[in-house]
Amino acid sequence: MSSQLTQQIDGCDTVSALFWQRATELADKVAMREKDFGIWNEYTWGDWGEQARLVGLGLKALGLERGDVCSVATEVNKEWLFADHGIIGVGGIVNGVYPTDAPNQVEYLITDSGTRFYFAEDEEQLDKVLEVRGNTPTLEKIIIFDMEGLRTFSDEQCMSFDDLLALGRAFGDEHPELWEREVAAADPEDLLILTYTSGTTGNPKGAMISHRNMLFMMRTLQRMYGVSDTDEQLGFLPTAHVAAQMFYNFSVIESCSVINLVEELETTDQDQQEVAPTIHFAVPRVWEKKHSLVTIKLKEGTALGRFAFDLAMKFALPVAQARKRGDGPPWFARAVTAVLDPLVFKNIRVMLGIDRCRWLSTGAAPIAPELIDWFWALGRPMYEVYGQTECSGLATANTPDALRVGSVGRAGEDIDITLSDEGEILIRSPGVIRGYWENPEKTAETFRQGWLHTGDVGRIDDDGYVYVVDRMKDIIITAGGKNITPSEIENQLKFSPYVTDAVVVGDRRPYLTCLIMIDHENVTKYAQDHDVPFTNYTSLCHTREVQDLVWDEIEKVNARFARVETIKKFCLIDQMLDEEDDELTPTMKLKRKVVHEKYAEMIEGMY
Repeated sequence: MSSQLTQQIDGCDTVSALFWQRATELADKVAMREKDFGIWNEYTWGDWGEQARLVGLGLKALGLERGDVCSVATEVNKEWLFADHGIIGVGGIVNGVYPTDAPNQVEYLITDSGTRFYFAEDEEQLDKVLEVRGNTPTLEKIIIFDMEGLRTFSDEQCMSFDDLLALGRAFGDEHPELWEREVAAADPEDLLILTYTSGTTGNPKGAMISHRNMLFMMRTLQRMYGVSDTDEQLGFLPTAHVAAQMFYNFSVIESCSVINLVEELETTDQDQQEVAPTIHFAVPRVWEKKHSLVTIKLKEGTALGRFAFDLAMKFALPVAQARKRGDGPPWFARAVTAVLDPLVFKNIRVMLGIDRCRWLSTGAAPIAPELIDWFWALGRPMYEVYGQTECSGLATANTPDALRVGSVGRAGEDIDITLSDEGEILIRSPGVIRGYWENPEKTAETFRQGWLHTGDVGRIDDDGYVYVVDRMKDIIITAGGKNITPSEIENQLKFSPYVTDAVVVGDRRPYLTCLIMIDHENVTKYAQDHDVPFTNYTSLCHTREVQDLVWDEIEKVNARFARVETIKKFCLIDQMLDEEDDELTPTMKLKRKVVHEKYAEMIEGMY
């Protein structure tokens, strides 16, 4: 199979052409909604197209050339989508910057990518780039989306988003055919976006995703799940993440569906209840939080409520298991579930904002199979997917027609998956990128003979289902020579409502230990309910009651594993962490390497 297969959607072989076709042919259809001051405002495809056109023309007026990089630092919002397709439409390359990135990280991303134009969401993002601009010689212009607090701000290198649009409008009047000429000039092999890896083992690398790569991914997602023009999604993940680009941006263009953008990250749960999306992708940590929310509310509720939930779950689980196998559920369990579902599970689904969902999807990190089963039992199918930025998103997926919980599904159409002699998962497809931006050494290391070397250890069963065991570099070999995959143990720990994340330690050690990050909200509630005195997060972590609570959760997990795989000691990370801390990725996962280095003394103390 050639990785250069021609990709087309509705006769278009570039994303910019497809976007403009949607904007002109569906001008009056709603494309997105954004919540602002509690009100959901609607924007049509015509609005999206016109705003993107003005952005692109404004950048041309500022001197943008085809192939120039424009960085965008923002939370999810309409301006990101407007800027994205304005940049792409005139041949620029979009580079996403996480709004949680520190100034030194912003400096690295600008200099490594050679960014000429930088879009900053607000005063906070502006301050970061202003702090480092003296070290970024390629940077020419900074465009600010939200000028709140900046009305009197004046800097000749900076301009407001509204001023960019006005510049684009005037430039378009002078060059009326320029925009469509630029859209038509795009080539399928042109770069579309740069997506920088998290950089847990070194400096972040810019994955170069082309028009062809993304068109293939748009087709792949459609083949796997089928997104329709009546579907509604909720946008809340960081826009620099490839999953956010794929689901909130490019799949919307492919399917002509609607994306609803949250008001603030803090309002996500409420916004999801209001929108009630019909399809929903989230990383495992989001699904773990939803499970924890229900678990805690049940504990706070009445004995009758807990009894009803346990009874409903007892019958719903075998019904869900049968449906996953494609079998007819036992008639009695099906009948009981049909009675209890509207009385018990529907209220939970409404509270979680998933009652209208046709399917739920999870990926980007390992997840406990029991958590997937739990959502199935609630009455909503959940499908695990697998892929990487380096293959533009998805490579395998469980689907309604081919499902095996515990696996990450089977390879999509025109995607080849195999294992190396060392058990590493290798991927070959039209979605596999050409390499890393200005980094031939890492490109040669990761992309060999047409295959993407993922760095993941896996296995493939006789039916073609792929199982991801762990990252190759994370496999633990104990002092006794036993190979252990820490992610399996960690996933079970994260299933607890009191544990946010965990890092299992034990490489070349006599036994396993663990560093744990507690769920602040749930553990605080536990401490208050049990009259545990504490003053702050650190003191909470050091109370005997919380230590015992976490050890009880560890013992529940230990019971599921062989003796050599059980955790003998643990320590709690007693500092409150957020996305701006070095230990966490933007999707709130602990960085194993950083944790090992930063808490080396704590780890040694457990041995």
